[in-house]
Amino acid sequence: MKFCSDCAHDLELKIPKDDTFLRYCCTNCNRVFYQNPAVVVGCMPIYEDKVLLCKRAIEPKKGLWTLPAGFMENGECVEEGAIRETFEEAYANVEIESLFTVFSVTNVNYVYMLFKAKLLDLNFKSGVESLEVKLFSKDEIPWDNLAFASIKHCLNLYFNEEIKQDNKTRLGSFKLDKDKTKN
Repeated sequence: MKFCSDCAHDLELKIPKDDTFLRYCCTNCNRVFYQNPAVVVGCMPIYEDKVLLCKRAIEPKKGLWTLPAGFMENGECVEEGAIRETFEEAYANVEIESLFTVFSVTNVNYVYMLFKAKLLDLNFKSGVESLEVKLFSKDEIPWDNLAFASIKHCLNLYFNEEIKQDNKTRLGSFKLDKDKTKN
């Protein structure tokens, strides 16, 4: 950021009065510009003992498999965002069952919230951001072709028999590798 969106004057990086973090502040009107983590929401659509995965049609990690997820939009709650992203990427109709994981990806300022969801029908297909959409059992998952470590971790958690039946939320954190595509 270089200029104030209110008055177009220069910004400086400083700690505002009564704050504890460096912020961009306008040198003229004193507006403080807060930069906070983006929220990524998604679902783990489950049908019988299988999970729906999407093969990415976009970067990062084009051609690798992931769970349907993406950034929240203004004006929606986390559950609505997760359902919307699942429909956009897989045209899948789901019903949220529980919040399954919350991960912080601290070096890129993301909070990743993944919901366990019941896949309501088998009328799914590839959305614009997916090359392919498919149900996988634990033994069929392309473990070496998953897009992100966080997704692999979520799937491992889900298929752990001790965890599978409970509705507890798992917390954790990941850091992206230097190429910013390997969380």
